[in-house]
Amino acid sequence: MIASSEIDTSNATRRRRGQLARDLVVILVVAILASALIKTYVVRSFYIPSASMENTLHVNDRILVNELVPKLTSVHRGDVVVFKDPGGWLPPVGPARPGLLASVVDAAFSFVGLSAQDSSQYLVKRVIGVAGDHVRCCNALGQLSVNGMPLKEPYAVVPPGGANAATRSFDVIVPVGSLWVMGDNRYNSRDSSLNQELPGKGFVPVTDVVGTAMAVIWPTSRWAWVDSYPATFAGLTNSALPQDPQLPRNRDRGRA
Repeated sequence: MIASSEIDTSNATRRRRGQLARDLVVILVVAILASALIKTYVVRSFYIPSASMENTLHVNDRILVNELVPKLTSVHRGDVVVFKDPGGWLPPVGPARPGLLASVVDAAFSFVGLSAQDSSQYLVKRVIGVAGDHVRCCNALGQLSVNGMPLKEPYAVVPPGGANAATRSFDVIVPVGSLWVMGDNRYNSRDSSLNQELPGKGFVPVTDVVGTAMAVIWPTSRWAWVDSYPATFAGLTNSALPQDPQLPRNRDRGRA
């Protein structure tokens, strides 16, 4: 005959196992929901497939992107933003194919819901002008100017013999709800200056912005915060400007 104490012990063990199983299910569901919320609203990683942002971002870099911008805070000049193709900026190409080790890292980020498998459908550029800004290229020294102030751009890469900080001339007023963006690798970037003939005239709608690049997270040799170079824009207001109805319409005075 089995003692009642043994039966009680067996029942208690089954109850503990059942409770443990329920707890594990709850933890798993919470983890999945948390990772989905983080991916949707907070942070996400993106793969850099081109050299358009060198030397700030290199090919095969993975960056961590703050998705709270522009949902909760404004985009500022100097920010490096990730945005959807506004229309016609990207050629019809297949998805990027990172190396084996990078793929393993990507799989790890995918497991926790942070990796963007469609990175090749997005662009990464630096914000030069926000709504209401008068952005122009170039002055006699080959510099960009914003609201009449020439920019000293330590992040910009111009090849030897390059006279200007952009390959095309422009003289525009950024419309409300839009941005003017440039690649740091100025002579190797399909940015606002090279998309002026498209229907969007080179402007990026703020609604197309996924977020701002915070840091390079892979490879480990490249770990670093992404600098927005506030000193470059220190003479200007750091928040997005409203459109001034008295400003002239967007202009294009010719191309170099």
